[in-house]
Amino acid sequence: MAAASPSLSSPSREKKILPFSLAAVILVLDQLSKWLVVERIPRLTVGAEFFGGFIRFIHARNPGIAFSLGRDLPDPLRGVFFTLLPILVLAALGLHYFRSDDFSPIQRWAVAGIIGGGAGNLVDRIFRPEGVVDFIDVEFFGIFGLDRWPTFNIADSSVVVFGSLLALTILTHGRRTHE
Repeated sequence: MAAASPSLSSPSREKKILPFSLAAVILVLDQLSKWLVVERIPRLTVGAEFFGGFIRFIHARNPGIAFSLGRDLPDPLRGVFFTLLPILVLAALGLHYFRSDDFSPIQRWAVAGIIGGGAGNLVDRIFRPEGVVDFIDVEFFGIFGLDRWPTFNIADSSVVVFGSLLALTILTHGRRTHE
């Protein structure tokens, strides 16, 4: 019987799998929050306001991708493209994650956060034909001509926050390597 390679050893495998607990938590929180919004807030209605209206929960649907890009594409094309593309991206990211030993611990958690958020919106794209449920609406004070930032959800936040963290750690690691 051949010995396991170092990349398949139990401690290494655990280091790679443990961050996916974060992905699971994000997916569950995202879907639970969207379910609550769908059940309790009528569409295009403000359900709750916080901090004098700075943050509002409103039931919106996004048939497109970020900032509603692509919402005007024909339904079959939009459905296939906006479902297939995220599946391919998540699969490629997951494959690279498990095949590579180059990620630092924080980068592993960041990748898991991105995958959890991506999976949350992918579930909506597959099971909610009206579009991804968005509900967090934040005042933007006229910056970039926007009174309010485009409505988003927990999955979107996860992808942005953990994507930024991953980019920052890659840039920081790169600088240290070249110094």
